[in-house]
Amino acid sequence: MSEPRTRLDVPQEQRRKLIRWPQFSNDAFGRFAEQFARYMGTASFLLFMTIFVVIWVVENLTPWRFDEYPFIFLTLILSLQASYAAPLILLAQNRQEARDRVLAEQDRRVASQAQADMEFLAREIAALRMALGEVATRDYLRSELRSLLSELDERGGTNAQSAALSEDEAG
Repeated sequence: MSEPRTRLDVPQEQRRKLIRWPQFSNDAFGRFAEQFARYMGTASFLLFMTIFVVIWVVENLTPWRFDEYPFIFLTLILSLQASYAAPLILLAQNRQEARDRVLAEQDRRVASQAQADMEFLAREIAALRMALGEVATRDYLRSELRSLLSELDERGGTNAQSAALSEDEAG
């Protein structure tokens, strides 16, 4: 029998990895990074770090010091903290930037819709003003009615006079 040919159109099975790395949720790790960055920006963190460094320095200046090389290990601890803090702070900033980008896009969409609505309303108001220019107003109707009433009074007076004259002539 011959060996089966490797087909290029069929995906191969994934080999199992010998070492399984722990899987972390990106969102959970991102939330942790944001909480950590927020805490590092507080006055309490700075106060605790200051107290820790002062105690370390004072304790290692006494004859009963616990560190043979007092400031080298302190420097190593602070460098290690900084090397972990910087990427976590950057991750928190990247997540905040992504949220800000989404909010800015939503704001742009809302502003665009509001502008379109305002332009529509401005056109509608202009159309209403033009239409109102052709509509008879109350003052216009009153003036027309007064002029018609005065015309009727004038005609009514002449008609009443001519009717009185015709009655006089008949009688």
